[in-house]
Amino acid sequence: MSETTAVNKAYFDKAAADYDDKFQSLCAKLEAELKARAHLLGADTRGRLLDYACGTGLISQAIGNSFDQCVGIDLSDKMVQSYNAKAQSQGLFPTLRQAHVGNLVDPADPDPTGLSIPLFHDFDAAGVALGFHHFDDCALAARRLAERLRPNGLFFVVDFLPHGSMDRHQEAARGVTHHGFGEARMRGLFEQAGVASHFSFDVVAGDVVSGHMGPAGCNVVPRLFVAIGRKA
Repeated sequence: MSETTAVNKAYFDKAAADYDDKFQSLCAKLEAELKARAHLLGADTRGRLLDYACGTGLISQAIGNSFDQCVGIDLSDKMVQSYNAKAQSQGLFPTLRQAHVGNLVDPADPDPTGLSIPLFHDFDAAGVALGFHHFDDCALAARRLAERLRPNGLFFVVDFLPHGSMDRHQEAARGVTHHGFGEARMRGLFEQAGVASHFSFDVVAGDVVSGHMGPAGCNVVPRLFVAIGRKA
């Protein structure tokens, strides 16, 4: 496990219990934006959705009802527990919605044993919400996730546009490795992964209260984007 991976796991294990409350504004904004784009995010397929770096289940909660099955994967045991608790409370666990502890983006482990069964392959759509800025190697992450898609499967990323450092010490403690992404970089990542067919990059209107504090103590508001592409 890389140092960044270990930091991310420790941070999100600790944050899981009150994550939805602490980041309520950000989560509500993201959920609304995803719901508004459900028809662009593979929801019309009624197929299977991979919610990667799923956390408490933001993507699954937003558009999961439009899919036959949602499968979450996250490094954090505690986040997986939160995701599954929601699924249980909604009567969806485990057949229709379930998260699993795992890591698909470890460069030393291209095919993790626990994630090699058919359940974790041939998805109709795969999405990552606010996970890419935590990855060591975003190109590797995009490739690994693309491998889990069926032909013509849809891939999407929701994350921040380029921005300045929020607080260097806080970011290090949270495993943040990237200060946002522009359209050109996202397109390049999608192209390298073979998921750039019908590529689109949509900047979300309006500012977002992130829940993180900047150097001056103010609540930072980086802009969001939604990038979408299809596997060739």
